[in-house]
Amino acid sequence: MAKVMVMEHPLIQHKIGIIRRTGTSSKEFRELVGEVAMFMAYEATRDLKLREIEIETPLAKTKAMQLAGKKLAVVPILRAGLGMVEGMLAMIPAAKVGHIGLYRDPDTLEPVEYYCKLPADSSEREVFVVDPMLATGGSAVAAIAMLKEKGVKNIRFLCLIAAPEGLKKLQETHPDVDIYVGALDDHLNEHGYIVPGLGDAGDRIFGTK
Repeated sequence: MAKVMVMEHPLIQHKIGIIRRTGTSSKEFRELVGEVAMFMAYEATRDLKLREIEIETPLAKTKAMQLAGKKLAVVPILRAGLGMVEGMLAMIPAAKVGHIGLYRDPDTLEPVEYYCKLPADSSEREVFVVDPMLATGGSAVAAIAMLKEKGVKNIRFLCLIAAPEGLKKLQETHPDVDIYVGALDDHLNEHGYIVPGLGDAGDRIFGTK
């Protein structure tokens, strides 16, 4: 079973507390989502492999470390996941970016793909799937399945807030995917919203509520 990391860093917890507030403006909400994503990227890349190389400083040649092995990619689940991309790229600017678009079928309530564009060499990359909310888990499970169908083998999932129901579903369906969570909330309500949560992340990021 892959690992689940719930972030305990004080700055992450402080910023998530501000994000949750009803009175936080769209501008501040967007900025804070990006900042939290940046801190989470720091934690989610902690175990990336390094290799030693030789470089030249202004004074001498010396040994230095650089990332080894697989390249990286960030794949947001549209549309709310877009809010996390800038923060991720602040930490890993060389990463490529793909996009997965899903909507929920009103009859079956199952996620349906409407868009998928990935870097051509995604199967050779370490892919970070990002979405602010992990509620029922349906979108995350479907997005990761799509990536696997396209040959991606190394996947990590990052979200700001998760419900226990969605976390359990994602773990059971994709036990090989490491999950990084900013805060683990109490439960889902009858409408599938995370409680206490923060409302609809997409509406709050883009000011469409």
